[in-house]
Amino acid sequence: MIFFFILLVLVVVAQIAEFFIPPLDWMHHARIYIAPVLVFYGAMALPFPLMLAMAFFAGVLLDALTVQVIGTKVEISLGWSILLYGVLAGIMHGLRPLFIRGRWEVHCVLTGLCTSAIILAQYLMITFRRGSFFFNREVWRGLVANRRAGFDGDANGTGYLLDVELGCASDALPVFAGKEF
Repeated sequence: MIFFFILLVLVVVAQIAEFFIPPLDWMHHARIYIAPVLVFYGAMALPFPLMLAMAFFAGVLLDALTVQVIGTKVEISLGWSILLYGVLAGIMHGLRPLFIRGRWEVHCVLTGLCTSAIILAQYLMITFRRGSFFFNREVWRGLVANRRAGFDGDANGTGYLLDVELGCASDALPVFAGKEF
């Protein structure tokens, strides 16, 4: 149980630290995501009820830090990442017997894919809410190309794909927890 609380504290620290770690210029301004790695590690190491609690906690934290409201329009709403973290952590937890037997290679690859899925879900939510699907070279680089080295990020270096120019609201600034950037 102490391990669970240590992981929760580490997720909070990692989520906040991600905003202060500068983008990697040599990786096309990719950002390092630490919090999803800790959540997916907890999915492998914790029993199922604690894994669900950790996914809920990490989802609420991610939603609180990345909610996007432009004017009166909500583009990324609260609650979506709780479900996303729960599903992705559940998949990782289903492969827990491999981890217990010492086969961690599958989990390394799956952690990278699941982290990319979180970024892709943010991007898709924005495009569906705006009503237009916009996919250019920067989006491709942010979603797929930077995944090669285990990092995610967008071409603009903000870490989340919230400020990728998607057409109608490309001049609007993203809002994170009530603070404009």
